[in-house]
Amino acid sequence: MKERLVSAETSFKVEFFDVDSMNIVWHGNYVKFMEVGRCALLDKIGYNYIAMRKDGFAFPIVEVKVKYVRPLVFNETAVIKSFLVEYENRLKIEYEIYNARGELATKAESTQMVVNGATGETMFVCPPHFIEKVQRAISLGG
Repeated sequence: MKERLVSAETSFKVEFFDVDSMNIVWHGNYVKFMEVGRCALLDKIGYNYIAMRKDGFAFPIVEVKVKYVRPLVFNETAVIKSFLVEYENRLKIEYEIYNARGELATKAESTQMVVNGATGETMFVCPPHFIEKVQRAISLGG
């Protein structure tokens, strides 16, 4: 496991439209929950998708890994913990999702590359403004 540089935690309710006919969350919806955690983490860093766009960059997802441990069920409140583990050349985030009883339900990871919004060109170094924000968040205790 990599060093967890900055972390965020947020809760969400499992809605009816998230579950399948067995009353458990459909596997594809975990990616949506990861986005909830990712947005909370980026907000904590102070460099969310609005700031990225304003600076002329996009951070598309290029890889997602998900390990399902136990299901989430309709109407429970779950918690997602998001951890920034890489940020200089790409954005890599690890996730842990816990059910209402505090049990680990899912482990996941996402990787995002930086793209110049005007040219569509892949950048191999994150924007300096983003790196500064991450370093500030780390210095404040992540």
